[in-house]
Amino acid sequence: MRKLVVAVDVGTASARAGVFTAGGELLAKASHPIRMRRDGDAIAEHDSDDIWRAACQAVKAAMAEANAKPQEVAGLGFDATCSLVLRDLKGNPLPLTATDEGRFDTIVWLDHRAVEEAEALNATGHPVLDYCGGSVSPEMQMPKLMWLKRHRADLWQAMGHAFDLADFMTWRATGSSARSRSTLTAKWNYLAHEDSGWRADFLAAAGLEDLLDRAGLPETSCPVGAALGRLTENAATDLGLTTACIVSPGIIDAYAGALGALGATARGAGHSGDLALIGGTSSCIVALSPEPIMAKSLWGPFSGALQPDLWLVEGSQSAAGALLDHVVRMHAAGGEPVPAMHQRIIERISLLRRETPFHLGEGLNILPDFHGNRAPLADPRATGAISGLTLDTSFDGLCRLYWRACVALALGIRQILETMRASGYPVSTLHAAGGHVLNPLLVELYADVTGLPVRIPAARDAVLLGTAMAAATAAGIHPNLLTAAADMDQGGRRLVPNPDARAHYDRDYRRFLMMQRHRAELSAIR
Repeated sequence: MRKLVVAVDVGTASARAGVFTAGGELLAKASHPIRMRRDGDAIAEHDSDDIWRAACQAVKAAMAEANAKPQEVAGLGFDATCSLVLRDLKGNPLPLTATDEGRFDTIVWLDHRAVEEAEALNATGHPVLDYCGGSVSPEMQMPKLMWLKRHRADLWQAMGHAFDLADFMTWRATGSSARSRSTLTAKWNYLAHEDSGWRADFLAAAGLEDLLDRAGLPETSCPVGAALGRLTENAATDLGLTTACIVSPGIIDAYAGALGALGATARGAGHSGDLALIGGTSSCIVALSPEPIMAKSLWGPFSGALQPDLWLVEGSQSAAGALLDHVVRMHAAGGEPVPAMHQRIIERISLLRRETPFHLGEGLNILPDFHGNRAPLADPRATGAISGLTLDTSFDGLCRLYWRACVALALGIRQILETMRASGYPVSTLHAAGGHVLNPLLVELYADVTGLPVRIPAARDAVLLGTAMAAATAAGIHPNLLTAAADMDQGGRRLVPNPDARAHYDRDYRRFLMMQRHRAELSAIR
């Protein structure tokens, strides 16, 4: 009897796979690294064949650890970052860069080469932009495709497919070029609520009149939890599964995390103020609404990006975990930001805060926009700032800087939440997911700085769980996505804000806003 599902999460540095029961229990998970080519702070590329191999290795390892048989797996789901994969008419890679390490045919989500293209598209003021907060980001696909057509006309002419990474994974698994509503609405300016999702005049404004043909894009999209198709023989062999396994449409990784984190509350999330906070390399807050609410600088509202009958809006930080890694890497007492180094810093911070829990690093104030500001400023050119540095190069000095960077990230989350609330979204509880739930400093700060209760799912991996929920729905194990979310929810614990912290972080927030104003004033000086 087929009673298991497999979920694959393709992140920035690795592909992870988990084997789940119909009730949402994670039997085993495994990961495999993926390569990334960097060129300065703007260029980042993946090799999609390397990503597929990593996913296959992770699935096989997780299946072996779970002692699961291929015949037991009914469904398979993928979530991924919103990276852009380029293929020719025959489905072969179209490398932007070829090295001995791989053929890098994928523009990574965090790549900022298309800043000028994003600004040019935003300057049109096209009404489609209202459905992504009034402006596109260089991390979205239209600016990246504009850059490709402008600067690599050879690749544009040879292109036969352009995929969001999650859609590439389902294409590689099933051979179907169908696209997910999750990816198209959120990253391709596709208006799923309209009869024709593609606005021809918008594509013309972007100079991409031939996009649908060049990229192999369909007119329709597939909702999360639908059945996309079965594994091909080659894919089944690669993954160690069977051709009877049903594949669900791909999901943007943060939205999969939102589904897994919200769980049983997903049914009423559009009214209750239950929001998901997914933290990893970047951070993302996801809110749902039964009606479209236009909000400047927030990404969305996207129709059906997660649940078919709800609109989704996203407020995000481009660098979150990436900022903490950077702090460790750049400090004299730091080094390679491996998990053991982060843990050593966290443990030392806990000791330093015993006497005065809110005063560590007093005088250090940080703007965390080291890779631009997605929300609420919608400024990819924004830069970070640190005020209060001294000549201290000690390990304790690193710990103080790390702690204040964590505070700054939480202050940024507070600003996003205040923007959401002012725009009309109810805000009552944060449901946390992603790698940040493993960092007790961030979990504490998310509650204390925002003044909101934070629910930490008991599930070991809420992102994989959300993808498993979609796979279980596609495979017919559960009748619909909301039932799957409720039945596979593993519960969680609730962390309430410390009232003693409020005055301290209110003061920090005032300083945070003042630093933003000062940055704008400095930029205005000519």
